[in-house]
Amino acid sequence: MATEQAFKVLAIQEGISNNRAKALIDNGLVFVGDKQVKIARAQINTETKFRIEYPSDVEVLYEDENIIAVNKPAQIDSYDIQDAIEGAELLHRLDRDTSGVLLLGKNREFVDKAVKEFKNRRVKKEYIAWVEGVVYDTMEINDPILTIKKGKAFSKIDPVRGKKAYTKVIPDEVQGKKSKVRVEITTGRTHQIRVHLASVGHPIVGDEQYGSVTKSKRILLHSAKMCIFDYTFEAPEPQDIRRYK
Repeated sequence: MATEQAFKVLAIQEGISNNRAKALIDNGLVFVGDKQVKIARAQINTETKFRIEYPSDVEVLYEDENIIAVNKPAQIDSYDIQDAIEGAELLHRLDRDTSGVLLLGKNREFVDKAVKEFKNRRVKKEYIAWVEGVVYDTMEINDPILTIKKGKAFSKIDPVRGKKAYTKVIPDEVQGKKSKVRVEITTGRTHQIRVHLASVGHPIVGDEQYGSVTKSKRILLHSAKMCIFDYTFEAPEPQDIRRYK
C-alpha cells in the first residue's frame, strides 16, 4: 500500500499546488468521510478520496457610509474578510470557528468612535452556542480571564492576573445531554465565552481546546446579534446551530 503526505495526495487529486492543498488542510476544510484531516504532513494512503467543504459566501447584512455588517461563515478568518473589503477596518474579531455578525468601519472617524464603544462596554453582544451537559438555569459568570499568546492563544481563569470578564448564560433548549444556550457578554476577552462556559462544566460542543468531548466540524458558537450606537444587526443561525444532531 503506497503512502504519501496528505497535502501532496490532495494536491494531485484536486489539481492544485502543494501550498494551496496544505492551506486547505490547515484551515480545517478537508475531510475523509466525516473525519477532518488535521495534519497536512501525515502519511496517508495515496488512494484516499478527500472531500473539501468550502465556507459559505460572506453575506453583507447592512452597509452605509460608516459601517459594514457581515454574516461571517465559520472557517474564515476575520482578517481575510477585512482584506477582501477595500477601505474597511475590523471593529472587533470573531474566532475562525465562530460564525455570525462581524462589524467593520469604513472611515477613520467612525472607527475611532466605535472602538471606544467596545472599550467602554457599550456594545451589546448576543451569541448562541451548543454546550456539553444540561443547562437548567440562567448563570452569570464574572471570573477574570488571563490570555497567554505564545503560539496558539490560550485563555484561563486567573483571579490574580486576569482581566475582568462578564458572561450571562441563558438556557434555550436541550437535546439529549447537550444544551442550546444564549450568551450575553459586555467584555470581549480572547476566548471569553469558551473559557467561561468550560469553567462551569459546559464547554462548547466541538471545543476540544477547552474540554469538549464531542467531535464536531467546528466549535458550535454563533454571533447572533450586535447593537452599537443606534444600529442593531442580526445574523440568522446556520444549519449546524439551528438544530444540533
